[in-house]
Amino acid sequence: MDGVTRARGLARVPAGLAWRAATELASLAVLALLWAPVHASGKAEGGKGVEGADCGADLPAAHRVIAADPGHAAGVAVAFVPDPAPWAVSRHFSLRGVLCGPARLLRVDADMPAHRHGMNYRPTLQWQEAGRFTAQGLMLHMPGRWRIRFEVETQGRRQWLDHTVELK
Repeated sequence: MDGVTRARGLARVPAGLAWRAATELASLAVLALLWAPVHASGKAEGGKGVEGADCGADLPAAHRVIAADPGHAAGVAVAFVPDPAPWAVSRHFSLRGVLCGPARLLRVDADMPAHRHGMNYRPTLQWQEAGRFTAQGLMLHMPGRWRIRFEVETQGRRQWLDHTVELK
């Protein structure tokens, strides 16, 4: 193969771009499901998610990101923003976010799958009301592709929700 994906009626698209577009579409589909009026609102304590149409809507739209999985944890997502934004190499940052759906957020992490290593720091979680949280002590210490990871528990099963960040 020459590293491109061919689609009927479309020009040649680099394979990496096609994969990224497909994963972004899947995340948007899950977000659309979350915004369906399941419950008007929810109150969460100790890492439990909230359900409702406004999940993550109060976060700054310019840097808001959604980590979701259309598989086992369908209906569960994490909306978050980096602080400070935008992302930068070798700068400490925190994540402000909200857990959406019937789940518990257990931990936040980041890794570089291509290099098979993670961060040099262990973030801590601080909970606010209604499923909101702050993860502090993160640093992406080198350029490249990073996965921001959220371990959630739903229906007695643990699973990771990921979002990919490319740092230059």
